[in-house]
Amino acid sequence: MRGLSFDTGMMRAAVLAAPGRIRVDDVPKPQPGRGQVRIRLEGCGVCASNLVPWSGPDWMQYPTEPGSLGHEGWGVVDSVGDGVDTIAAGDRVAALSYHSYAEYDLAEAHCVVKLPDTLSRQPLPGEPLGCAMNIFRRSEIEAGHTVAVIGIGFLGALLTKLASDAGARVIAISRRPSSLELARAMGAAETVPMLDHGHIIARVKDLTDGAFCDRVIEAVGKQWPLDLAAELTRERGRMIVAGYHQDGPRQVNMWLWNWRGLDVISAHERDPRVYILGIREAVDAVAAGRLDPRPLYTHVYPLDRLGEALDATRDRPEGFVKALVTYS
Repeated sequence: MRGLSFDTGMMRAAVLAAPGRIRVDDVPKPQPGRGQVRIRLEGCGVCASNLVPWSGPDWMQYPTEPGSLGHEGWGVVDSVGDGVDTIAAGDRVAALSYHSYAEYDLAEAHCVVKLPDTLSRQPLPGEPLGCAMNIFRRSEIEAGHTVAVIGIGFLGALLTKLASDAGARVIAISRRPSSLELARAMGAAETVPMLDHGHIIARVKDLTDGAFCDRVIEAVGKQWPLDLAAELTRERGRMIVAGYHQDGPRQVNMWLWNWRGLDVISAHERDPRVYILGIREAVDAVAAGRLDPRPLYTHVYPLDRLGEALDATRDRPEGFVKALVTYS
């Protein structure tokens, strides 16, 4: 009958069927257990950490669980399990959950952050926003510092904004012209094309009167930017590894690290409590207008085009910053 809808108890979820191949299956909706909530997802951000499974490493097993790899979801709670009294059905939330390439996902109640009404029309991929806040906190950037950010994607752009707003002088280093333009819009005082290793070092040395940088944030996840980061960090400076290095081992120039007495921070968090702290800080910053990530959501795809979203995240065409997958 027209005008009526029925809940079939099923949902659509993406499955990584093989390297480079996504399918969308109809599967049962998950049911929340004690201490859990179920979220009717509005969307999920696409993370660069998905690219290694997408490429087909030897250790991956296919097909993946429905919705897996998606961990940047937001939406509306539609069901709560026993013992949950902090979140109610109807609350719009960002969550730390792990099967969010689907129309519904489960999250532990303590891994859910309520979104204020002022953000009701905004996408809010909480995990990557929280990641930026946590990395910024661990960087200990202060007013007057000179900070180099290597790699101006979603994370690098947010960190450029946070550092410049804190009173630091930011030197942004990235490959694409659009990324350098974005860095300037986010407050970078100087931009340097990431084309030639020696030229970059010479340029930053010139910009800092030979002292190099108090803080250097590597936000690419490759060997060369990691090497470059050490070269750009001053004596007794702090080098922050924010890039996702999961495609193989890395070598480091320990001679240089020793000689300059560097503090090296691997800034990825693994404690869910710290993740949630970062998400809460990010939600507060966005709600207060101190941080506006919306211009960074440059590409939006429906669930059945998740493969295209992953390809764009890998290939990074000119103008690309962040892909979102949204669900109707």
